[in-house]
Amino acid sequence: MTSSLPTPTTAEASSASSLSGDASSERRGWLRPALAVGGLAVVALVAGLGVEGPVASRAVLIGGACLVLWLTEVVPPFVPTLLLLGATPVLMGPLAADYRLGAVLAWGVDPVLVLFLGGFTLEVAAMRHGLDAAVARHVVRLSRGRPRLLLLLVMGGVAFLSMWMSNVAAAAMMLAALRPILQATPVGAPLRPALLLGVALGANFGGMATPVGSGPNALAVSAAGAYSQVTFAGWMALALPLTALMLVLGFGLVLLRFRLGGRLELPTQEAQPLTRSGRRVLAVSAACVVAWLSEPLHGVSAPVVALGATALLFGSGLLEREDLGRVDWSTLLLIAGGIALGRLMEHSGLVARALAGTDFGAWPVAARLGVLVVAAAALSALMSNTGTAALLIPLAMQLHPSASTPVLVALGCSFGIPFVISTPPNAMAAGEGLDSSELMRLGIPLMLAGCLLVSLTGPAVLRLFGLP
Repeated sequence: MTSSLPTPTTAEASSASSLSGDASSERRGWLRPALAVGGLAVVALVAGLGVEGPVASRAVLIGGACLVLWLTEVVPPFVPTLLLLGATPVLMGPLAADYRLGAVLAWGVDPVLVLFLGGFTLEVAAMRHGLDAAVARHVVRLSRGRPRLLLLLVMGGVAFLSMWMSNVAAAAMMLAALRPILQATPVGAPLRPALLLGVALGANFGGMATPVGSGPNALAVSAAGAYSQVTFAGWMALALPLTALMLVLGFGLVLLRFRLGGRLELPTQEAQPLTRSGRRVLAVSAACVVAWLSEPLHGVSAPVVALGATALLFGSGLLEREDLGRVDWSTLLLIAGGIALGRLMEHSGLVARALAGTDFGAWPVAARLGVLVVAAAALSALMSNTGTAALLIPLAMQLHPSASTPVLVALGCSFGIPFVISTPPNAMAAGEGLDSSELMRLGIPLMLAGCLLVSLTGPAVLRLFGLP
């Protein structure tokens, strides 16, 4: 049956699509602020009517407002931290000395912040001297025009970069290296979505592998410290095999979805050897990683090693004064705020009140941990993963107090990957033309598989490496 309506021209269709996209974007632009306003109203209502006592009500007001702002991401991530550190002494300081400014500032001071400072400094040095770009270019060259090998190397390469630097920067570097191939790929060819999925999955899963890989990892290391020290090597002993397994599983699903074969005509790129300063940064970075991994042998803690690496990079002139401004201070403040929020919930007794009367203790341990891991993944799929960890880790520690619990919750946060809005690498891949349905088609099975794997095997593996 044919239609009598005129067929729109390509330009008209493009214009209509653009207008539709703008309208959709405008609607989405109102969603988060609306959720934030609604969430803040609920917090105010609960603080005023739902809890008894001035300490609990004011703690609900402050902590709830910070969580709403973190989870909806309507303000920069460091703003709720500043709100928490400022509002707590003002509203709760008159009630007890534990809530005065000095004590509140001490809540957010943790050695894990120094560890992350070292990681961010190494990232700045790598970007300044081209180490990250060199890794991305080398990955493309090593594939030798074989699409499956290229996909595998892309996923492994971007995951390796995400272990030590921001997954946003890692994904950006890899996409830049792949852009000539993506531009030369015909429309509709399976290689383009396959590579974009590989970049997104590699960047998302790579952050699990090291303590400096993501914000939730930092909160987990800090929370676990009350029971047992989580060393750099200890974390990687669990998380690195898990990361590799998830990458292999993701690689297999991508190949099942997109039949890759044949040979590629790789763009000719001039080899760009590292400069002398780049080789020095590589040496410092390698020495730092070796020192982190060998902590059980020499006894120097990972944060102290990170401080030494930071001092060496700036003191040797490999980084300049202006590079200090390129360090990700926003994320450091976000992590400090998450730690401080946990202390506020602990000191005010909010967590104990929230769980009073529940019978989770009768549940099997695997069931309790499974619920926590799935909840972490589900919330992180829709909201900030660090905000999710700040919310769930204090609750999880009350439900199952052990050093392994926050680690499992943090890993669960890394599985929240199925939607375009779930992570920045997903959004970057979608911006390059990846359809959101492709992310969901692979992301949901990977999220469920990862949660199941961590829930069933995580506690046993952590006990094997000395974390109860």
